[in-house]
Amino acid sequence: MNKLISAEASHILVASKGEAVTIRNHIINAKKPLKEFEKRARKHSTCPSARRGGDLGKFGKGQMAAGFEIAVKKMEVGTVSEPVKTRYGHHLIWLHSRID
Repeated sequence: MNKLISAEASHILVASKGEAVTIRNHIINAKKPLKEFEKRARKHSTCPSARRGGDLGKFGKGQMAAGFEIAVKKMEVGTVSEPVKTRYGHHLIWLHSRID
């Protein structure tokens, strides 16, 4: 697998997998999935990035939790991930860009 050089992503952090699945279903069924993602991030995410629609900005290898980084490496740009569990909780990730 290619090594991650940098990526730009947003995320929604919630306590349970069930909540993450419910939110993801709303996002993937929306007419404008990214807008829905940002709205749901502001409403549901427990991360300080919630006020920015979940925007984490750019990050490089080793800057995110391992499970988060692995998911980013496997994702297609412009999509939302399945729930990803880390020690912080359950994440939904929207990948804006990635350089391998």
